Amino acid sequence: MCGRFSFYQAPETVAELFKLAGIPQIKPRYNIAPTQSVPTVLHREETQERQFQMMRWGLIPSWAKDAKMGAKLINARSETVAEKPSFRSPFRRRRCWILADGFYEWETTDSGKQPFYFQLKDGEPFAFAGLWERWQSPEGEVIESCTILTTEANELMSRIHVRMPVILPPTSRDRWLDPATQGEDLHPLLTPYDSETMISYPVSRMMNTPKTDSPDCVQPIAALE
Repeated sequence: MCGRFSFYQAPETVAELFKLAGIPQIKPRYNIAPTQSVPTVLHREETQERQFQMMRWGLIPSWAKDAKMGAKLINARSETVAEKPSFRSPFRRRRCWILADGFYEWETTDSGKQPFYFQLKDGEPFAFAGLWERWQSPEGEVIESCTILTTEANELMSRIHVRMPVILPPTSRDRWLDPATQGEDLHPLLTPYDSETMISYPVSRMMNTPKTDSPDCVQPIAALE
């Protein structure tokens, strides 16, 4: 699964790398947790344009009775996403990128769970494969929320966990957003990312607390000692 990640890129860098029409209004985040706002890019059917959007992490199905359901749907298994009631409609019509530059996973040790940070070797930001949905409360409040797709772990990740988030290679990003991409054309995009292009290292357990959000969260333990 993917339960925490970071995104601390400069807004100008984000606009250039992800080909956005304008510079997004974002601030550095080093320890993003479920139900918080996350940076996404989607294709708006109304305008037929790519749009940057902050969304709540944890997909709230349009038919949900209340927003609490979203806390349980921060991830969606790519193997079953086309069939699950919560995800099958977004999988067809509401796909997005969820922007990140690293993510965390925990290894179980004798002294407790040790967090590890995973990122690309070149330090470049990347896009998780995501789905989004629009939900309206009985009182009229509208919430746009999202979930991160997961797949089986690559070699690097499998040392810590059996699953990993789906990272879209730059060559696949446009296909994921394109509404014309459907059915069997989507599944080849949902594969483990190449281990050879990634690194991981242990980080401080300070990041276990969601309220802790500082550059120290992504630093190797050795750098903090």
